[in-house]
Amino acid sequence: MATSVGGSAGATAPAVPVHRNPPSRPGMSQRQHQLLTRGLWSLSILGACLLLLYPFVWLVSASLKPRSQVFDNSLVPNPFAPENYVTVWKAAPLVTWMVNSVVVGLVAAIAVTVSSAVVAFGFAYFRFRWRGPMFALVLGTMMLPGAVTMVPTYLIWDRLGLASTQVPLWAGNLFGSAFYIFLLRQFFLTLPRDLFEAALIDGASYPRLFRSIALPLAKPALVIVFVFELRASWTDLVKPLIYLRDPALYTIPRGLKAVIDQFGKGGESQWEIVLAASVLTTLPMIVLFFLGQRHFVEGIATTGRGGA
Repeated sequence: MATSVGGSAGATAPAVPVHRNPPSRPGMSQRQHQLLTRGLWSLSILGACLLLLYPFVWLVSASLKPRSQVFDNSLVPNPFAPENYVTVWKAAPLVTWMVNSVVVGLVAAIAVTVSSAVVAFGFAYFRFRWRGPMFALVLGTMMLPGAVTMVPTYLIWDRLGLASTQVPLWAGNLFGSAFYIFLLRQFFLTLPRDLFEAALIDGASYPRLFRSIALPLAKPALVIVFVFELRASWTDLVKPLIYLRDPALYTIPRGLKAVIDQFGKGGESQWEIVLAASVLTTLPMIVLFFLGQRHFVEGIATTGRGGA
């Protein structure tokens, strides 16, 4: 019987063997990549931390060295000279200056926190005409250099008879700060509006909304404003140089300027004394940061989520 050239319809071609490579193990390579990436990030963060910490470590080390070895760049004092701190403690009224800085800093921080929170809540909650342009005008004041208003501000305080007191160091904060208003407004915008509407239905007034709902929920942002302003007041030198003339009223920056004038000039500059004073005046800010770092990080992470 003849067989067709094409073969029967049901016939199938023989299977051609296919040589496949053994399956790769992507999980292992991905894990190695993750470990490598994490290691590089860790090294980068460690390097950045060392760069940022080196100036302070050098400051502490130099403050514990004798005068002839202050600038030798060695991080291990040899010989060890802790008497520098005793000298500066006896030569300058550091306690008085620290108390002045604490009082001025606390009053300034509380004043700007409360005043900025009131204005920020108004911009975040109320819907009124010209709200956008008014808020833009507030932010526009951030573009105005402080040197432009320095002389008029001094003339105002001088006319009021307060130019030689500590009042000008904090009283301006009673009118708020554009940056802090913006910061707090962004946080207030993240709060559910239904909370305020429900409170209004229950008979709460607008001050009660602000006091009982907005402020407790905005605690992280308020801590941020408070810490920022306290640090700014603690390190401010310009205002104390302009207004403070009595050494009993000096704040820490103005006092350090007096220490530099006393020990840091002339051929026998006693920089070890100046550096010891710098260390003593820096420690309170470090302690403050560690006490409030949880609220500090939380406030930074949440203040930028608000919408318009």
